[in-house]
Order: sequence, then C-alpha cells, then structure tokens
Amino acid sequence: MLTTTERRPAIRSLRGWAIHVLQEAGAIHECEEHGWARDRADPHARQRAVDVARQDPPDGISPDEAIAEVRNVLDSLGDTCPECLPE
Repeated sequence: MLTTTERRPAIRSLRGWAIHVLQEAGAIHECEEHGWARDRADPHARQRAVDVARQDPPDGISPDEAIAEVRNVLDSLGDTCPECLPE
C-alpha cells in the first residue's frame, strides 16, 4: 500500500537558507576541524550571495528581507574559528 507523507518546506529557517546561499557563493566556509562557519572576506562572493538573495528569495520572503538576512549572517561571523588556537 502506497502512503504519502507531507513534504517539509525546502528551508527550515531563513537563517539556514542564508547560510546555504553564502556557502554556495563561496563567501563563507566551515572550519575543517570544528565546523564553525568562517567569513572568507571575498567581496565578489559576498556580492554573488546578495544577488542570489535579490533574484531568488525563498517563498513568502521579500528580496529585501532575504538580502537583510544574508547581511545579518555575514555580520555575525568572523574570519577565524573560535575553537582554533591562534597561530
């Protein structure tokens, strides 16, 4: 007997969507050892992420809200992992 289940939405949170967009654009990456997201400080990658947010925001979210969330995520990240020892 075939049963159907309701599918989850494509995104669970706007922040999660923004992190995914930033990773795909190459603006952030994970610390290989600890998994923390780190800012790559690449202005071209940041602009690509903003362009994606403007052109293809999640359903029910305005382009301005999507861009704001991408920028909020970027502002919350540093370029170093908080668990890695300073060199």
